[in-house]
Amino acid sequence: MTAAKTSQADIEKRIREAGERARAEADARRAAQPAENPLPKEVNGRKGPEPTRFGDWEKKGIISDF
Repeated sequence: MTAAKTSQADIEKRIREAGERARAEADARRAAQPAENPLPKEVNGRKGPEPTRFGDWEKKGIISDF
């Protein structure tokens, strides 16, 4: 029984360490990415959010950007 508990504890420790490494790698990738640039302004476009992103139901189901 002691060997089973030790191996279970070892497994949990390895999983925890892998999670910490993954978190550190993800944080490093996020820090290395440049800041997101907002979308350029649309000339003579409709007001409000992008219809293809926020749903075309806003203007009677018609998408006029295409």
